Amino acid sequence: MTAVQPATTGYRISDYFDEAFLADGELRGPYRRLFDGVDGASLNEVQGQVQSSLSEAGVSFGPEGMRSAFVVDAIPRIITGAEWSGLVAGLKQRVRALQSFLADIYSRQEILSAGVIRRSILDGAPHYEPVAAGFGAPVLADIAGPDLVRDETGFRVLEDNLRFPSGLTFTLAARRAVAGRWPVEESLADAEGAFSMLAELLRAKSPDGVAEPGVAILSEGPDSAAWFEHQSLGRLLDIDVVTPRDLEVSSGRLVARKDDGLRPVDVLYNRSDTDRITRMGNGLTPLGELLIEPLRKGTLSCANSFGAGIADDKAVHCYTPEMIRFYLDEEPILPIPESYDLGNPEQASQAMGQLDRLVVKPRWALGGQDIVIGPRASARELEKVRHAVESNPGRFVAQEMIGLSTHPTLIGDQLEPRHIDLRPYVFTSGGEQTVAPLALTRFARAADNLVVSSTQGGGAKDTWILED
Repeated sequence: MTAVQPATTGYRISDYFDEAFLADGELRGPYRRLFDGVDGASLNEVQGQVQSSLSEAGVSFGPEGMRSAFVVDAIPRIITGAEWSGLVAGLKQRVRALQSFLADIYSRQEILSAGVIRRSILDGAPHYEPVAAGFGAPVLADIAGPDLVRDETGFRVLEDNLRFPSGLTFTLAARRAVAGRWPVEESLADAEGAFSMLAELLRAKSPDGVAEPGVAILSEGPDSAAWFEHQSLGRLLDIDVVTPRDLEVSSGRLVARKDDGLRPVDVLYNRSDTDRITRMGNGLTPLGELLIEPLRKGTLSCANSFGAGIADDKAVHCYTPEMIRFYLDEEPILPIPESYDLGNPEQASQAMGQLDRLVVKPRWALGGQDIVIGPRASARELEKVRHAVESNPGRFVAQEMIGLSTHPTLIGDQLEPRHIDLRPYVFTSGGEQTVAPLALTRFARAADNLVVSSTQGGGAKDTWILED
């Protein structure tokens, strides 16, 4: 009789930090319990069950006509209670500083006057909206979803997503699809509780005098790549999902046209692709024309606030360690990669001589678009990016290349290492930060792909946050 081979037999540990395996090939503690007694056949069976569950639930990603099934790998990513506690402290600190930055940049701009950040960083920044300072309410990133990666030195923050971080319902979809599939499951943080927290946050955004606010999610509808998530959020939060076509202003208040008549909208959770109310230059966007009156009159609150996207600027990200020191008088708990704002001549001079070891990014691109990874680029690619930077240095930043950690992932019938990242979610309400008890782990589909993005064909993993 042929002996049954453990599922981990033949796994080739990568040259990067592996989340599940030590360098000598031994499984890390939580993963020893996970894989105990699991062979290749049972692992494939689990994967089939997971994908069937997702299909039955209609979990998908992409715009109408290009929508595809959302892929979740059967092997969960495990974060210990001690690791999570450290992340929580760092995330709260970081978002607290970013909120201080937003309050400052739309008022006294002390961080610019102090020379901590170059004043010209606001020139042409597409998500800086001075009009937001006149709404009588602070510019807030109520929901933040930073992208974290880990290497052998620990976790680092690659980007801050403060406009409309996505993925919350995909974390829950992954949890529900994987739940009960493994012989041993740890005591996990309550992922579903995050949605009660979010519902409470949105209600707390109510304009003054509205005891029972009308709350709605703004979406493009079926044309949105995140349409599944918007619908799921509506059900989970028990609120309407509306499109701009459903909205109008009546007596200075925003209302939504529904089958049963007009419903007031006091709090708008903006998940549309329109994250500006003003056009670059002059004038209002179509959405801005619709919302400007209730925003100015204080009858409407938006989550996240229009204008919060200035903190998503990759050039601003370069200064976040200094930002934490400036506003909080604290040392950063979570570091960022060594970063260079190429619009800053001093930093550009440091970076230009070492582009072959840096990652060059356009300041405002999303989803890993147009990134050039210096150590993997050809001489021709490096010369092209050098010319682009020299022609308009203010449009680019550079970062050291981080060797993203890998995680065992089922590719065909074999476990193979794939690079992963982590998106936690930080809620701000009443001036306090709370880290939601869930996180989205994404994996890159192709071997050695360091750009982890759902828009580039990546998938997700259930993220087990172990309770102490």
